[in-house]
Amino acid sequence: MTRRVAYTVIHETEYPACGVPVSLAQHLLHLIPRKLPWQTRESGQITIEPALAQLEEGEDAFGNPVAWLSLDTPHDGLLVRAESHVTVIGRELPKPDDSPLWESVRDSLRYHPKPRSADSLDALRYLYASPRVPRDALLAEFAATAFKPGLPLLVATKALMDLIFKTFTFDAKATEVSTPVHEVLKRKRGVCQDFAHLMIAALRSVGIPARYMSGYLLTDPPPGKPRLIGADASHAWVSVWCPRNGWVEYDPTNGIQPDVRHVTLGWGRDFQDVSPLRGVILGGLAQAPEVRVTVMPDSEKAAPRSPAGA
Repeated sequence: MTRRVAYTVIHETEYPACGVPVSLAQHLLHLIPRKLPWQTRESGQITIEPALAQLEEGEDAFGNPVAWLSLDTPHDGLLVRAESHVTVIGRELPKPDDSPLWESVRDSLRYHPKPRSADSLDALRYLYASPRVPRDALLAEFAATAFKPGLPLLVATKALMDLIFKTFTFDAKATEVSTPVHEVLKRKRGVCQDFAHLMIAALRSVGIPARYMSGYLLTDPPPGKPRLIGADASHAWVSVWCPRNGWVEYDPTNGIQPDVRHVTLGWGRDFQDVSPLRGVILGGLAQAPEVRVTVMPDSEKAAPRSPAGA
């Protein structure tokens, strides 16, 4: 029997009123989950308060749902709320031992004057350095701990995931959004975004295409406690291109391969391509937004819930 879980996902980003109006705001939003063979999207809607914004929806260069928000009316405070209803369907994981040797995949992606398949051309977009993911000898040396000669690609990739999961510490205070990958490698501490960037950088440095996956992870409340509303967060993981299997996903923060607990927003070369909300404002005061995320299985909707902080 096919496993499937229906979710309601609510992502709120709020800039509280500060007494100094913003005169102009332009934002790029990645807040609506993709439609995928293993993920259906029944609905997805973005609402803005104050209701003065112009919102245009479409797709970005990677095929992700995207919205462009424009506010040219003075306003003090902003709330961006996205509510989506999706169903995630269980996938059969490929057998790692049946994947091609990682060296053969690397060599197949080197330049040669012959036509390439569409899948191979797409994979090449995720092979090179990007704004937040470098590619160099130090990162290749780190990857070599897992990528031993003669290993199947997916065996080596899982070994790299396990290495990060077992030897790095999750620490929300250790890094910031702009912390470089090399600093994460040195400190061996960070958050899911850091571990995803590090794993991608290591893979690309040995010639393997990898893309940054953005989305959400269903977390469990403490035993006997209701699920808190707004207490979840965005999540990040990695997808690796394997010629026989397409894109195969790995979550180095949790040491698992994503399944029905992962909701996919979209993907790109790194976080910068799929940041949930980024843009520019004119006016106001410098302040960090408040972000509240809820990932709720529909089967729990009737159960009692508490707001975060209660």
